[in-house]
Amino acid sequence: MKTTHGRLAFAEPGEARDLAAFLKRQLGWDRAASVRLTAGGEVAALFTRPARFGVLAVRPGRLREPARIDATVSAGELLEGIDEERDAVAVPAPVTGPAWAGVLPPRGGWQQLAQVPHGELGSTAAAVVAEFRERSERLAGAERTREALDAIAEEIWSRTLPGTPLPLRVVHAAHALGFLRARDAAPATVLRCGVWLRLGTPPGSIAVRTAGVGGLSVTPL
Repeated sequence: MKTTHGRLAFAEPGEARDLAAFLKRQLGWDRAASVRLTAGGEVAALFTRPARFGVLAVRPGRLREPARIDATVSAGELLEGIDEERDAVAVPAPVTGPAWAGVLPPRGGWQQLAQVPHGELGSTAAAVVAEFRERSERLAGAERTREALDAIAEEIWSRTLPGTPLPLRVVHAAHALGFLRARDAAPATVLRCGVWLRLGTPPGSIAVRTAGVGGLSVTPL
């Protein structure tokens, strides 16, 4: 029998279903993905580092009952523990976490830099994904190497969102993770705290360190 590390019950209907969809996206990129799960009082937060994006995804959730957890766990085992009918999840036993799990974005002290409509962010992500595909398809067969594709991706996703310092890799990640929902009327927010930048949306946030981020491989999905 699998050992569990507690149980979280969500306050919002459908939260467990949405969490399952989020974890399936993560596992689609990395079957061995880990997540750091924290809970203090009636708020939980799940942190992941989706492969190839070079960012951290943060997915918060309100709880029906106060809980206190701080553990790095297997994303696959966490997915197995989700009970969509009861809007709850059984937290699996901790695993040895990757290095990123020890360096999380700060909880407070964020300064808002800009607000951007979700439609504008979605259009920006679609446009640069299309550019990546068009430029990669122009490469001759012998030139279409992983290094060449990564160089194109790095050039595109290192650009910034117009009017902000936010790298486009953050917008790409938000789009790929389903954080840019058409039904969300409120604009997304661009925030800064020290070396961190963050794009906040109703489903969650994408955060990136602005120092020491190099060497990323980002392939549009």
